[in-house]
Amino acid sequence: MQYEVSEFILKAGGRGLIVNVPSAPVMSTQFHFRAGDRYVKNASEKWETAHIMEHMAFGANRDFASGTEFDTVFTENGAYHNAYTSGTGMAYTASCANFEWERILALQKLVICYPKFTEDEFEAEYGNVRGELTGYLSDAERVLWPKIAQMLGDNTLTYQERLDLMPNISVADVREHYARTHTSGNLRFVVAGDFTGKLTHLREILNSFELNNGDRPPLPVDELHSFAPFVIRRKDVPDITFGWTMSLPRRLSDDESAAMDVLDHILNGTLHARIQGEARKRGLVYGIWSDTSAGEHNSSWDFGASVEVDKLDKLFDLIVREMRRIQDGDLSDEEIESAKQYALGRHQMGIQTVGQLNQWFANRYFFDGRIEDFASQPSRIKNVTRERIIETAHDFFRSNCWGLGLYGNTDKAVADKLHEKLTKLF
Repeated sequence: MQYEVSEFILKAGGRGLIVNVPSAPVMSTQFHFRAGDRYVKNASEKWETAHIMEHMAFGANRDFASGTEFDTVFTENGAYHNAYTSGTGMAYTASCANFEWERILALQKLVICYPKFTEDEFEAEYGNVRGELTGYLSDAERVLWPKIAQMLGDNTLTYQERLDLMPNISVADVREHYARTHTSGNLRFVVAGDFTGKLTHLREILNSFELNNGDRPPLPVDELHSFAPFVIRRKDVPDITFGWTMSLPRRLSDDESAAMDVLDHILNGTLHARIQGEARKRGLVYGIWSDTSAGEHNSSWDFGASVEVDKLDKLFDLIVREMRRIQDGDLSDEEIESAKQYALGRHQMGIQTVGQLNQWFANRYFFDGRIEDFASQPSRIKNVTRERIIETAHDFFRSNCWGLGLYGNTDKAVADKLHEKLTKLF
């Protein structure tokens, strides 16, 4: 896919990327603010405020009396809109046919700059958020991982705790959160589509977004620490879902992240991977995953799976065995090259659509303002070395900041036994 990307700084202080994709049939947009849960005022009492505001994002605004009226007009030619909230971010997304990109941007401007947040729509979306969170209580990973993060020291809440706090929130809190976080300096965006010969007009539209003055807040800092193994007991759940997390008190470099992606693929990326392949071959688990992520202040290496209780011991013995091999430097050139080739292929498949291209740039740009170069990624993958993989993995073990959590019909004694197996790696 041919494209040109440039950064555009708005007169009011916001900034973003314009990705011109000649002959693209669609436009894809994302408008992002650091306005997630962590930025809620009195978050310990009103955590869900940002989430409720996200649900109200496409409601009544300056030109439409209700969300129903707005949606009818927005989607009349097949256009799509959505929004999402995380611990730190809130974003508004849309995609549309190229012939109506100006109309859709004008409608997004109403959403972002002129919401009304009516009492009626607050009550409706309050109920919808409650329903969403209640549904998550039946999802093992959604119950387990927030608790793991909390035990590790992340300033977060479980879904049940979030539900319990919802009665503290009013529509006034939603309006306050919007006014404080949706400021000109806090805005970041990525707009991708065919703007050939229309860039000046696009910039004029973006410059017309009216927001209160304000800066982009820094990312929050958490002090992380190891924690004792725990169990969330569910007698009616026959299998055991586990989560094992390791934390490193620094941000991984791009080269280190690429190295860990290769290692995660070697361990669990395919049905012939070291852990997942062997576990499937022995009938121990249907699937097991591992993933490494680099945050601004901490990086994490996580593992998880759902396992029958009588197979936990054998699976954890396998995990410990393979992790010890990594610690000992037992990685062949053949498996490293195979994982790199897989990563190269997946990378090349990563921008088949305008929306995927938008997401590629947004992932990094919203995080630290860097304009990621898609064309440079293959060289980063090719430059991954055995030494880099082993040293980065060793850093996680040397940090010795980790913990294990279990969900299902089991007890603390089982968690302690599995924890003891993992302790040998540190």
